[in-house]
Amino acid sequence: MKMPSLLEVQQLEVDFPVSTQQAGSPGARAAAVRDVSFEISRGEVLGLVGESGSGKSVTALAIMRLLPEAARLAGAIRLEGRDLPGLSAAEMRKLRGARLAMIFQEPMTALNPVMWVGDQIAEAIAAHSEERLSGNDLIRRAFEALREVAIPDAERRWRDYPHQLSGGQRQRVMIAMAIVNRPALLIADEPSTALDVTIQAQILELLAELRRRLGLAMLFISHDLAVVSQVADRVAVMYGGSIVETAPVRELFLRPAHPYTRGLLDSVPTLTSDRRRPLRTIEGAATAASALPAGCVFEPRCEFRTAECAGSFPPLLEVSPGHWARCPVVNG
Repeated sequence: MKMPSLLEVQQLEVDFPVSTQQAGSPGARAAAVRDVSFEISRGEVLGLVGESGSGKSVTALAIMRLLPEAARLAGAIRLEGRDLPGLSAAEMRKLRGARLAMIFQEPMTALNPVMWVGDQIAEAIAAHSEERLSGNDLIRRAFEALREVAIPDAERRWRDYPHQLSGGQRQRVMIAMAIVNRPALLIADEPSTALDVTIQAQILELLAELRRRLGLAMLFISHDLAVVSQVADRVAVMYGGSIVETAPVRELFLRPAHPYTRGLLDSVPTLTSDRRRPLRTIEGAATAASALPAGCVFEPRCEFRTAECAGSFPPLLEVSPGHWARCPVVNG
């Protein structure tokens, strides 16, 4: 019998209003996310990959129930069997930081600039922990969280403000706040993008260690396939607001099925790349959410497109066990 997934996202749709000048008609809306479905099991890492504007962060914010009021959401999102869109605001606040937590891309904008970082961790514990800690117990737990993420001299750094820390240290503080209450699912939205390569590797190693030790499941969002290959068990590739391919990480890298995934992989240099030949590029530019085609979202840029591709929005079809692609040409 199949065990229930920790997180289930089914046919998620998110759209936003657009100006009449952009859309050409009043009341028009643009689809930021369209027909997105995936599952994450306990302890599993799903990598969500795509270029800027593909819908990755909107998907994460939809799961967290942090979308702006103007957004319109449809579809199902269930965490441990609970219907997240159906929860009250108070119930969702209780869930965030306890069973579900998020690391944001830029900690300098996510951390409070006028609070000590230790106090911010203590505040996260007080707001979301089921143990109702206070006083010395609260401070002790916050110190432990700083040590857990390898902040040196935690007792002294407690009274630092975010601007007094390096970029890597600020990201470690964000991770400490996210994991201090032992959530079941951690959403990491480009957690290492703004860091140099050495610090990036340290943050990825830290997340991998926390995953092993705490049994965390993770939705790891990135535009970098090489980074995702290091941390993910499965990968979902997004383009134009839709998942165009999903597969176990090794399968995706060895046998990419969707033309967009192939283009991404071909554009990344490897140790065996011929330095005398330029890397492949994907011709054209991504289509704006307000002007997505009726058919395949990648069709305007695809070298394999046929008349069928422009006709209707293609479903995800199974290429091989556990490997799905939204491409009738590849699957035909």
